[in-house]
Amino acid sequence: MFLHLLALGLPALPPPGRSVLVALPDAIADGGPDARRGGLLDDVGDWGPVRTSVGSFRLTPVRLGSDLPLLSRWMNDPAVSAFWELAGPPSVTAGHVRAQLGGDGRGMPCLGTLNGEPMSYWEIYRADLDPLARHCSVLPHDMGIHLLIGPARDRGRHLGGVLIRAVADLILDRRPDCMRVLAEPDLRNVPSIAAFLSAGFRFSAEVELPDKRAALMVRDRSLRHQL
Repeated sequence: MFLHLLALGLPALPPPGRSVLVALPDAIADGGPDARRGGLLDDVGDWGPVRTSVGSFRLTPVRLGSDLPLLSRWMNDPAVSAFWELAGPPSVTAGHVRAQLGGDGRGMPCLGTLNGEPMSYWEIYRADLDPLARHCSVLPHDMGIHLLIGPARDRGRHLGGVLIRAVADLILDRRPDCMRVLAEPDLRNVPSIAAFLSAGFRFSAEVELPDKRAALMVRDRSLRHQL
C-alpha cells in the first residue's frame, strides 16, 4: 500500500498515517463498475488474465459488497496481520479498502484469482504519487505493489514469486511510461523479500517508513528479460 503532486496540479498528500476519504456514490466507493475509470491509473480490471506456470491469473478490482468477508478473514490470519495490521471486525478492512476506492485514482485494491479462485489481495498504485516518495527516490510513473497470499495452503509453494513476476510484467506491458515497479516489504518478512527476488526484483535499499523498516525492491524495465 509520491512527489510531483503540485507540479501536476494535484492536492498535497495528507500527513503520514492519515487518509483522506472522498464522498462518492456507493457504486464507486464500494468498487462498483464505475470505480476508477478515468483516474490516474488505468482500469486494472481491463488488463485481462495472464497465463503463468501455475495457471491462469487475473486481477479483479475489489467489490466490498461481496469481497469484504473474504478479505477480513484473510486479514485476521495471524501470519497476515503481523504485517498488514488490519485484524479486527470487517469494518477495519473496509475502512482501509474504501480509502483507496474513494481516492483520486492513484491506486486500486484487487483480488487475485488463480484458475478462477480468489487467493490473494493486491494493491496496485502510482508509486510516484504515494507517500513512499517522501522516504526514497522515485521516478515519474513508477508503479508500486502490495500483496498478500490469503489461504494458508497457498503459502510456501513458491506461488508468490510466480504471481509477482506476472503482475509486474502486466504493469510494464500496460503502462509504457513506467520504467520501474517498486515494492517495500517489511525487512522482517523474509519470505516476501525472497519472493520478490525470485520475481526479478533487485534489493535497492533499506528504507525507514513511518510504520516499518522496509526493503525497497525494484523491478527495472531494462532488466525484465534478464532477471
